[in-house]
Amino acid sequence: MAGIVQTLHQIGTFIYQWYWIPLLLVYIAIILTILIENRNPTKTIAWIMVIVFVPVIGIVIYYFFGQKFKKIKIFRMQNREKHVRLLNVWDRLTPIMDHNLVVLKQSMGPLSRVFVFLKNQRIAPPSLHNRVELLINGEQKFPELFRVIRGATHHVHLEYYIFELDEIGLALIALLEEKASAGITVRIIADAFGSPKLRRRQKRFAKAGIQFIPFMPVTFTSLANGNYRNHRKIAVIDGHTAFVGGINISDRYINRGRHSPYWRDTAVKIQGDAVNVLQTHFWMNWHLAGGESFSLRDGYFHTTPARPVGGAAVSFAFSDPGSNAPYNMEAMLIGIAEAAHTVRICTPYFIPSEELSTALQLAAASGVRVELMLPARSDSFIVQHASFSFLKPLLERGVIVYLYEKGFIHAKTICVDGRLAYIGTVNLDIRSFYINFEVSAVINDLGLCAQLDAQFEDDKADSTLLTRDVWMRRPRWKRGVDSLCRLLTPLL
Repeated sequence: MAGIVQTLHQIGTFIYQWYWIPLLLVYIAIILTILIENRNPTKTIAWIMVIVFVPVIGIVIYYFFGQKFKKIKIFRMQNREKHVRLLNVWDRLTPIMDHNLVVLKQSMGPLSRVFVFLKNQRIAPPSLHNRVELLINGEQKFPELFRVIRGATHHVHLEYYIFELDEIGLALIALLEEKASAGITVRIIADAFGSPKLRRRQKRFAKAGIQFIPFMPVTFTSLANGNYRNHRKIAVIDGHTAFVGGINISDRYINRGRHSPYWRDTAVKIQGDAVNVLQTHFWMNWHLAGGESFSLRDGYFHTTPARPVGGAAVSFAFSDPGSNAPYNMEAMLIGIAEAAHTVRICTPYFIPSEELSTALQLAAASGVRVELMLPARSDSFIVQHASFSFLKPLLERGVIVYLYEKGFIHAKTICVDGRLAYIGTVNLDIRSFYINFEVSAVINDLGLCAQLDAQFEDDKADSTLLTRDVWMRRPRWKRGVDSLCRLLTPLL
């Protein structure tokens, strides 16, 4: 017995004296892995600092939330598989797309390059003759969404980041159950992280005939999934009408005085051939999430009517963790670079890439009126202060910044020269550009752009102008907090 105790004591002493050797090897292996991944240098340094200065815990955090290599590889492989299946369709559409681009170049000039980019990168085809309707806040979107769903005769497809079981959410579920009982196909993709309560109704959905898939569930063994979220908000009804924008399914988007703060958001309703693009991406995400297979040929595509439904040109920028490039950001950069007069941007979160910050500064410095609207008070302390740290160089180059005071501005919109609009789910931050599943509708329609500009003017009345002098007069401790929070932005 004494021999066993002595042996255990010797092992314990050895481990105590030499534990640092295997730990050091683990640290070196992880750091080499991060370097091999060829991340953005800022993000690389940030993760290395976390691992080095937060011993052991930093390794655990990286293991669950920082790993990129294997996950991104899987996403890219899945993207390739999906696009191969669509390649023949794309090739058949090439003559039509080329014709549409000629028309757009004649009507839009250099701004049409955004549509050319989306076509050349095989992200989305440009389509003409769509009808678009701007929807401000939940007060305008939800009544119209419910009206269209009530009239559905074939299918309802919903893909949302947040789907709450509150008044509006339960009312929508009741309507979907009613449609499913009438033989209408209902499919729902809800992000597992953003809509955790919806999973509790999975059995009830199945009983009601509703097909429901939680997107990328997060469990202890798949905590890394928590870093890749489906942030899209898409509804497609009968293949002829779609909704996209920043508005989730939640009571907070309806300003009835029950919730604080006031919530300002934007969505767009689209009818026409462009709906087929959203339908296709819903189909791809449905299969990615593990939903029961179905064919788009079975009545899910919009067929072009004899008479055009409208005069709007529409395309879409899609991006996800498996994208070969940050397509949403690049589509925005092209629009900003081609601006001749105005660029008006609304975003709730502003942690720009160097490319975006430079593009805004160059546009302003070259005489374009660049206006940026942010919430005066964010729902995230770190993001709020980090955002402020990026404003000084923009203010110095002539970018006009407004802080929305009425409530929380959650709209994700850009309007260029009153002729090109971006309306979608994309925040102007690294997470939206590189990590999340995102979508932005890219629209050329003078009427919609005029409405978007008018709404921007209305929002300016509820905002405070932030000048460089005002920014510099902020207490030093606040500016210090800004800089400190900025160090965390590569990890947000």
